Amino acid sequence: MTKGTVVLAYSGGLDTSCILVWLKEQCYDVIAYMANIGQDEDFESARKKAENLGAKKVFVEDLRTEFVEDFILPAVQANAVYEDRYLLGTALARPCIARRQIEIARREGAQFVAHGATGKGNDQIRFELAFHALLPGVKIIAPWRIPEFYNRFRGRTDLMAYAQKHGIPLPVTSQAPWSMDANLMHISYESGILENPKNQAPSDLYQMTKSPEDSPSSPDVLELQFKNGIPVRVVNEKQGISKETPLDILLFLNEIGSKHGVGRIDIVENRFIGMKSRGIYETPGGTILLEAHLDMETFTMDKEVRRIKQGLGVKFSELVYNGFWYSPEFDFVRHCINKSQENIEGKVQLSVFKGQVYILGRESPKSLYNEELVSMDVQGDYDPCDASGFIKINAIRLKEHQRLQGLSGTKQ
Repeated sequence: MTKGTVVLAYSGGLDTSCILVWLKEQCYDVIAYMANIGQDEDFESARKKAENLGAKKVFVEDLRTEFVEDFILPAVQANAVYEDRYLLGTALARPCIARRQIEIARREGAQFVAHGATGKGNDQIRFELAFHALLPGVKIIAPWRIPEFYNRFRGRTDLMAYAQKHGIPLPVTSQAPWSMDANLMHISYESGILENPKNQAPSDLYQMTKSPEDSPSSPDVLELQFKNGIPVRVVNEKQGISKETPLDILLFLNEIGSKHGVGRIDIVENRFIGMKSRGIYETPGGTILLEAHLDMETFTMDKEVRRIKQGLGVKFSELVYNGFWYSPEFDFVRHCINKSQENIEGKVQLSVFKGQVYILGRESPKSLYNEELVSMDVQGDYDPCDASGFIKINAIRLKEHQRLQGLSGTKQ
């Protein structure tokens, strides 16, 4: 007798294939769900594999456009960077994947959802907070937190033996000594030999970008156009190439950034669950977008608004990283950031070369830059004498601080 229907987030790999069969052993009807978010995957082969393993239904969902438009672009508007370096490629993908998984669960009348995230990482939190927010009361199966499962499968060798016993096709290629997660925005690498933070990444680790040393000896010069803080067009005039949809823009920027070795970082970060982890990331197109958006934002946004917005960007990044995409506080932060982007409009010219993005120029119909006001050669609507009073007023606080320091020194 079946215990009910479960929608499993299925990758086609060894772990989730074993989980699919194990769930059937536990008397669940399994619906396998694969999200295409831009990873290099043979989706049709994965579909057939899931069907052959006994999945009741298999859904392969192309989420690339909504991943870019609904998740990546809000992060661009926010200048979202976690702990000053990580552009959140994996963290942004999880609420996108979870949203469609819950839609399928509702449509198919499933009582359970399941995932293959480990019990030590961030993804279990990201998936499950999204599940609870989008379908309160849904039951979640997380095999890597179930003693019956993780005591049975203590490593890859146990999974391979189980796969062989149950007719699960084994991986043809040798396993890299690290784990990898890829999507439209980035590729991340962690675990295995990378767990020792002193170990340098081998040169063959990087799959998305060329080494800057091996990149072309001439730059690609691009013009990125923004409207409401969102990229609406990219042009490479030398090549005669123009892209205008969000998905096409990101794919093209990935191509250019990858060619020039842009967006590589090797960091130690703080997981939400309370431990530090080492991660290596490649985010070529996202890095170009960040640099261009930062430049246009500074050009068109009021100083004090931008100061507040910078704090909101940090909060946005923390909420995304920690899995709170579907929280009321995140809705509030996004609303504020959207408001801040109303005047972020114009074009940024930039050069991509040898691992770097160089800003060359910018123009905007909503620029706050006043060439006459700032010019050293034209006085304009500004009286230099006013600066004297401005400086004196600001110096009062500094003088009082020094007076207090002097009093403290005398008492000692």
